[in-house]
Amino acid sequence: MPYRLTLLDFPHYSARMEAELKTLEDKLTQFVEVNQRLRDDTQRLRQELASALHRNKQLEEKIQTASNRLEELVQQIPAEEI
Repeated sequence: MPYRLTLLDFPHYSARMEAELKTLEDKLTQFVEVNQRLRDDTQRLRQELASALHRNKQLEEKIQTASNRLEELVQQIPAEEI
């Protein structure tokens, strides 16, 4: 269980101080949640980028293969037909 300042009973804390601590605690909790979501999003985006880069490389290789093949076919055409 996480440490919660507002659940402790300190008699010298004023009501205002308790409210400020609760607000701070809530903001910190929200920050941690947003931070985790951003970390998750970053990880997902890194995976998507790696996948896209891999797919891009595959397509570049296909284009190069097709270009080489086309060049070979063009070389087979007699000069007077070009």
